[in-house]
Order: sequence, then structure tokens, then C-alpha cells
Amino acid sequence: MENEITLSKVITNEDIRKFIEISGDNNPIHTDENFAKKTIFKKPIAHGLISGSLISAGLTQLMGNGNIWLTQQLKFEKPVYIGDEITATLKVVNIDSNKVYKIKTILRNQKGKIVISGFAECKVFPVRKT
Repeated sequence: MENEITLSKVITNEDIRKFIEISGDNNPIHTDENFAKKTIFKKPIAHGLISGSLISAGLTQLMGNGNIWLTQQLKFEKPVYIGDEITATLKVVNIDSNKVYKIKTILRNQKGKIVISGFAECKVFPVRKT
């Protein structure tokens, strides 16, 4: 198992559409140009959890199959716009006596600005061979 992993994804309109379909969160801040122009963001922003979902993919790559995401603390620091490339870096910072891994999670946009920061905790459960 590695100690750190980095992965990236460009956020697309299709991601927004699929997330609305799955979550039911159809806030116009994500889809309506005219609505978004009236906000501090001036254009539609992606749902925070679309970018945050890179953490889930990163945990599987970092910890392997059988990992279970126990907790997540997220601080949404900057908006993510359609077309932004988000890079998630996950780094193991502690393993406690119960083998719960504490992982620092930092997501940056293509300009290197932190858009989401936080910590995850996960545990790896052995996968039984059949």
C-alpha cells in the first residue's frame, strides 16, 4: 500500500446532469446561467460533492479493495466551475491502534488553488477468498 496518491478529473456538464439525476439536487446555481450571473460566482458552479467524490476513488486506489470510508470532513474553500480540472491528493497521516487510517484530503483546481480540504478516515477489511 502506498502512503499518498493523486488523481485528476475535468468536471463536465454531463457530470452535473448525472449528479442531479442521482441526488435530486437541482439547485439552479449549478445549471442556470441567468440565475448564476446574479450570484457571487457569476456563472454556474459544480456541486461540491462531485469534486469530493474523487476522494472515494482515491481511497480505493490508495487503500485497496475492501476499504470502508468511515468519516469525512470537508471544507469547501473555492468554487469549482464546469471545465475545471480537479486534482485530489490523499495522504495517510496516521494509523491508530484499531487500524483506522486518517488521510489528509486536498483538492486543487488547475490553477493550484485549494478548492476542498479535509480529512478522511477509513479501515481496510480483508476480502475473503472463496
